[in-house]
Amino acid sequence: MGSQYSGDRVSERARREGYRSRAAYKLKEILHKYNIIRDTDSVIDLGAAPGSWLQVLSGITNGVVIGIDVNPITPLPGILTITGDFTDPKIKEKVLEQTPVVSCIVCDASPHLSGQKSYDQARAIALNEDALAFASGILKTGGNMILKSFQGEDFPALLQLMREHFYSVKTFKTKTSRRGSTEIYIIAKYYRGETGSNGPV
Repeated sequence: MGSQYSGDRVSERARREGYRSRAAYKLKEILHKYNIIRDTDSVIDLGAAPGSWLQVLSGITNGVVIGIDVNPITPLPGILTITGDFTDPKIKEKVLEQTPVVSCIVCDASPHLSGQKSYDQARAIALNEDALAFASGILKTGGNMILKSFQGEDFPALLQLMREHFYSVKTFKTKTSRRGSTEIYIIAKYYRGETGSNGPV
């Protein structure tokens, strides 16, 4: 019950401050610790509904910000939204129509949890791999990524996969995460690009 109480307090704060969900504070924590998004960066938010991360992003970059989700996102000033599954190649085409250069991809998405830890983690890792596949075809060399995952037996393999695509890969657990949660964020910087030969930029 303690973690639920904590969550209620954070959710109430989000309501007071005008954010669509408590998740806004997770992104704020990450951005406070890591210099990962610049004020000119174009950013794609995967699994963006209801839009709290988009609200935060709109305040830190003047670049193009696009939110993608299978559920419609209530419009936000200056933010582009696409309704659809980001694993659909047509979604990637729509993104490239809006911005030919993507500097950062963020993903706070998670599957609907069943309560079966091993099953849920396998599904979460599969979603992470889908997000990485999306990034691999669209993120600029030297670009960055923030990816939510869950700790478990499959997590080390995911970290290794991220290291094959980015020069710097770190993990970060936010204070806003619910107590006892295995939720963890991967902070990946300096995308290697399709060839992996250019180094950080």
